[in-house]
Amino acid sequence: MIRVPKGLKPLFDDLTNGFAKRATGERVVFLMLAAVLVCGDRTVSAMVRLLGWIDRVNPSTYHRVLSHRRWNATRLAKIIVRFIVNQYAAEGAIRICGDETVDGHRGKRVYGKGRHRDAVRSSHSHTVFRYGHKWVVLAILVQLPLCGRPFALPVLVALYRDPKTDRQEGRRHKTPVQLMCGLLRLLLRWFPGRKWRFAGDGGYGTHEFARFADRYRKRLTLVSKFAKDANLHRLPPPRRPGASGRPRTKGKPMAKPETVVARSRKKKLRVGWYGGGTRRVEIVTGTGHWYKSGFGLVRLRWVYVRDLDGTHRDEYFFSTDVAMTPKAIIELYGARWNIETTFQELRSRLGLETTRGWSRLTVLRMAPCLIVMYTLVVLFYDQLGATHQKPSPSSSWLGKKHLTFSDMHACVRRYLWIEWVFANATGTEAVQKLSRPLRRILEYSLTQAV
Repeated sequence: MIRVPKGLKPLFDDLTNGFAKRATGERVVFLMLAAVLVCGDRTVSAMVRLLGWIDRVNPSTYHRVLSHRRWNATRLAKIIVRFIVNQYAAEGAIRICGDETVDGHRGKRVYGKGRHRDAVRSSHSHTVFRYGHKWVVLAILVQLPLCGRPFALPVLVALYRDPKTDRQEGRRHKTPVQLMCGLLRLLLRWFPGRKWRFAGDGGYGTHEFARFADRYRKRLTLVSKFAKDANLHRLPPPRRPGASGRPRTKGKPMAKPETVVARSRKKKLRVGWYGGGTRRVEIVTGTGHWYKSGFGLVRLRWVYVRDLDGTHRDEYFFSTDVAMTPKAIIELYGARWNIETTFQELRSRLGLETTRGWSRLTVLRMAPCLIVMYTLVVLFYDQLGATHQKPSPSSSWLGKKHLTFSDMHACVRRYLWIEWVFANATGTEAVQKLSRPLRRILEYSLTQAV
C-alpha cells in the first residue's frame, strides 16, 4: 500500500471505493501511480513490471482491469471534480476551459481511430493529418501558490468518433461542440448551485454553443472568438394585438462589429495576458443579439482587442453574459491557453500517445486516465508537505521565478519512489545504508527520467 499525503487521503479513498469491487479500484489507482513512475511507453506491461518489484502481482488481472472489468469513469470524474471545487473554488464563478487534442495511435484494429487534422503542424495553407484518437477535454482553471499562471486541470474527457463509426454502432453522430456541451451538462447537473465560465477557442465560438450557454445563462457563460462581420440585430418589436401572420424573429439590423470599431474611439486597458504577466491593449466593446437563420437570437457582448505591444494580431471575442466586463472576457480567454500547455506536458512528461491498447474499453479508459493523471499529479504536489515540495536545485536556473509542472512531477515522483517503492519493495533496505550524497544522486536520476 502507499501512504498518501493527509490532505489527499479522502480523494484516494473515494476513488478506490468508487468501484463495485474495491480490488478493482486499488488496481486502477496503482496503475495510475505506476504511470507516473515508469519511463518510455505507458503500456500496462511496463506498469506491471514496476508493480512486480513492489508486490507479487498477476499480470492478467491488471490487463483485464481496463479491457474487461466493469467500472464507470464518469463516477470517478465526479469525485475528482468535487474535490477540486471544494478545495480551490469554494465560492464564486468557476473558470473552466476546453479544447481537443489528437492522440496519435496507428493500427488496423484500434477502436475509434480516425484521420484528424493536426492543429499544431497545420497552417492556413497546408493541412497535416494524423491517424489516432481525437479527445475532447474539459479542464478547470486553478491558480496555485508560487505559480505564475493558472493550471488547466483536465477532469472530463470524451472521444470524438467519425460519422462512419457512429453509424456502425447505431449512435447519433456528435461534433466536438456537441460533445463539449454534453460534458458541461454533467457539471451543471452535479453542481446545481454553482456558476461556470467556459472559455474555448474559435472552434467553440459557434451559434449552436452560444444558444446552449444562453439556455443555461443563469449558471453558464461562454467566452470565445467572434466574427468581425457577425449578423447583429435588435430584439423584435412587441407584437400588436390582433396582428396576423408569423411573429417576427428579429428586429432591425445593427452595425457589424468591424464597422463599430472603425468609427469608435478606443479605450486603453491593462489586462492579464497569455502565460502570465500583463499587457496594454486598446478595446472597443458593444452588445447585440447574434442571429442565425432558423435558430433565433442570442444576446451577447463583443470585444475588439488590439495588442499595443504588437506581438498579437487584432482579435474579436464575445461573452454570452452581457454584464461581464471586457477585462474579464479578455483575461478568461487568455487563461484558456493553459490547456494547450497541459497537452504539451502530457506528451513530454506523462507519455500521452505511447499507449498500445486497441480494444474498445481499453481505448475509452487508458488515454483518459493518463489525461486526468495530470490533474492528480498537480493535486498530489499541492498536498505534499514542505519537505517533499522542494524541487531539485538542478531544475532551477537564472531568471526562473515560478514553479512549473516539471517541478511538481519530479517532486511527486521522488515521493512515490521513497514512500511507495523503497518502502515496500524487497531488498530496498540497502538503499538506506548508502551515503547521503549517493542517495541524492539516485533520487535525482529516478525523478528526472521520463
